[in-house]
Amino acid sequence: MSAAEDIKDTNAYGSAYSGAGLRQTISNTVADVNGAVGYPLPDSERGQHQQTAGEFANKEKNKRVNDSSDDTVVGDPDDVQSVGAAPDGGLQAWLVVLGGWCSSFCSYGWINSVGIFQQYYAEGPLKDYSPSQISWIPGLQIFFMSFMGPLIGVLFDRYGPKRLLIVGSFMHVFGLMMASISTKYYQFLLSQGVCSAIGVAAVYLSAIACVSGWFDKRSGLAFGVLATGSSFGGVVLPIMLTRLITKVGYGWAMRTGAFLIGALCIIAICTVRRRNNISAQTTFTMAQMRQPFKEIPFIFILGGLFLIPFGLYTPINYLPTVAVSAGMSKTLAQNLVAIYNGASLMGRLGSGILADKFGRFNAFVGSCYIAGILILAMWIPGTQNNVTIAFAAMFGLFSGAYIALLVALVALVSPIREIGYRNGIASLAQSVGGLFATPIAGAIFVKPNGLVGVKVYAGAFLLAGTTSVFIARLVLTKFKLNRAV
Repeated sequence: MSAAEDIKDTNAYGSAYSGAGLRQTISNTVADVNGAVGYPLPDSERGQHQQTAGEFANKEKNKRVNDSSDDTVVGDPDDVQSVGAAPDGGLQAWLVVLGGWCSSFCSYGWINSVGIFQQYYAEGPLKDYSPSQISWIPGLQIFFMSFMGPLIGVLFDRYGPKRLLIVGSFMHVFGLMMASISTKYYQFLLSQGVCSAIGVAAVYLSAIACVSGWFDKRSGLAFGVLATGSSFGGVVLPIMLTRLITKVGYGWAMRTGAFLIGALCIIAICTVRRRNNISAQTTFTMAQMRQPFKEIPFIFILGGLFLIPFGLYTPINYLPTVAVSAGMSKTLAQNLVAIYNGASLMGRLGSGILADKFGRFNAFVGSCYIAGILILAMWIPGTQNNVTIAFAAMFGLFSGAYIALLVALVALVSPIREIGYRNGIASLAQSVGGLFATPIAGAIFVKPNGLVGVKVYAGAFLLAGTTSVFIARLVLTKFKLNRAV
């Protein structure tokens, strides 16, 4: 791309005009030839300096990766001062993480528990429907949580988190309450699969976008702590709901879960705040919405987020099924998911700490490569009970980096004022794997040699997706491996 073309793109993104005391500035985010992203210049500097093509080219040459930090310095460091440096701590910052932890518990922690409802529906109110038809209820939950990402992201960038948290909390709790009194298939589909899922998306995406504005150098730790909420929910909620269904019935079990989620959502509403000096992105042009797809590192990150869920969700969903097929007792197999979630909790926290020390990309890529190798080298040949249990624990430990750091990767290559929209795009990329990973694995499983086929399918997709993220890291650092990025 020539310097003149760069200036043309810049002008397409940014415009400043005045009249009747009104001044509006649109962020003009651009990508240089190396994939680095530039933040907008402050208004005063933009007004004082009319860059020539040569000056712009010189500025592009000066963009770099900072060797002294774990993070990539994206664009001119002076430009970052337009929003100020992230505090990387303090009471308000950690309260935002607390609210994010609550939202993580209520979102992916709840999704990790829907398997028990699948069994209840198949044996109870939906016994006349096939397991494939019933699986659309949790499938739609996962899909809508991700599919709504871009829309919710734009609303977040424009209006902030408060309204989204309030509306999302109401829809999540209302959907679960309606599911507690549902008796027909379409009622479960609409209440739990659609209404609740849209609410979850609004709550979760608002919270994680706010955390990005409060942390920079310690963002790995912040997102690692936040991500433990879903693991904790994945351990607590299945046990709680299973016992409640047995003792008080499905209706009150669902309502109790809704009351708990409502309480945690109230905490999120009270604690999650966008940093004051990050102004709202009041206008989005089509050029701005297309810009992320012109940035090479962001495209490869999206490619990884598209592929990895096919490999990640397959072991999570099929661990018990595959173990029983290999001879494990059903009682022991039911504990594999809890073992996975418990180990994943430690993995998410640990990967966050490692990310701050060695770099977000390095921690993410290293952990996910090990998780993929474990599938091929340990899960395929290991059919004995002790090997399967060890695999569940180790896979949970290393795959936890995916949930903990994926938002931190997006934040690293995104302007802070557009973080909601870009998180939404990343969420949308994941939605395809969330919707189709399990049905595809099920189709492979019933074929000859399906037991091995499912494992090869999972391992191949996980390694391919991780490689895509690794390429993004190479492009961002100009193919230098000794950078803590």
